[in-house]
Amino acid sequence: MDFSLNEQQRGWQMEARRFAEEEIRPISLERDRIADPAATIDWDIIRKGSRLGFRTAAVPREWGGHGIDFVTQAVVIAELARGDSAIAKTFSQCWKWCHLIADRCTPEQRDRFLKPFLADDTYLLGGGITEPNAGSDNRLPPPDDPRSGLRLRAEREGDEWILNGEKCFIANANVGKLFFAFTRTNAAAAVGNGTSIFAVPIDTPGVRVGKVFNKSGWRFYQNAELIFDNARVPHANLLGEVNSGLKGHGGKNARFGELEYAANAVGVCDAAVEMATQCARTARRGGRLLAEQQLVQLKLSEMHMYTEALRSYVMRLAAESDADRAQPAPHGHFLMNFSSDAIQRVCYANLAIHTYAGGAAMHSGADKLVRDAIIWTHIAGDSAQRMKSLQGLLKAQPA
Repeated sequence: MDFSLNEQQRGWQMEARRFAEEEIRPISLERDRIADPAATIDWDIIRKGSRLGFRTAAVPREWGGHGIDFVTQAVVIAELARGDSAIAKTFSQCWKWCHLIADRCTPEQRDRFLKPFLADDTYLLGGGITEPNAGSDNRLPPPDDPRSGLRLRAEREGDEWILNGEKCFIANANVGKLFFAFTRTNAAAAVGNGTSIFAVPIDTPGVRVGKVFNKSGWRFYQNAELIFDNARVPHANLLGEVNSGLKGHGGKNARFGELEYAANAVGVCDAAVEMATQCARTARRGGRLLAEQQLVQLKLSEMHMYTEALRSYVMRLAAESDADRAQPAPHGHFLMNFSSDAIQRVCYANLAIHTYAGGAAMHSGADKLVRDAIIWTHIAGDSAQRMKSLQGLLKAQPA
């Protein structure tokens, strides 16, 4: 498969690379060191990136966005993540929900939700799935147990729905302006058959932000609680059909999630390889450059191997998604699992090489990459959950 970039894709890649080098990297460690998790975001960098199209890149051209394809999305995310993984995710988080708008919204809803998003450089989007007692079971819901899964209730009153409950670890919860809340609209049904999605502006009466979570990695990227206390949401804000929120939907946009995280991991691995190579070429132990020592050479080789293997896997999935080829769903899960393994191996190897260079002293940049990489162990489910999907793949294959 030919992964050569065309002129437009190369242009986006170069612009993202320049922005990462000149704007993101200079502030990355500074923002990471801020103690208050709600203060780590930098609105200036969001505005600058938005003016270059990084916030609205995935909105189709006919709706006023840039309409970049999946290959372009992957290379842009990777380039931004080389500068800072959490800043890259803040931009691509908006793409995720733009894809949901494309898949689920009516023309009237698209017009109503996208116009303010496109007009405001500080307009961030977020979802609303995870709850204090409902996370993994939303992804692999028990087929016949209505007690499991999300519990944010939505009850209809005329032309409105009344929402009560809470969400936690919600991306952009304390800084975003529009959220897509997954609610339980039929408590008697299992979560897969009793869930609906509503578009909820942050200024909706009865909605408030709770605790902002203090994380070890991805500190720039905001995560907080969303509290719903008799929040009144118009029926016109329902996405799709009632009770269809967790039901599978076709189309290539459904494949974005795994691609997004894996492309981000490519960027982090690139940064780690670059950092480790520079250290090995300049630092000495025992009178010799680290680059001349076999242990370091082996670690660098392994870092390159995992990084390039992950890049190839990402580009394959992106290219196949652009071609809209039918794929067994588990391939996206496999990519996510491989990205989790690759990013941690590469970042820990980078930290080890810096430890060789400075004894027990910890390099702040290498340390940050490790803390960011830990996110992959639990984001969007976990590896055991995703590997369970292998059962479906095997059943689909002929004997």
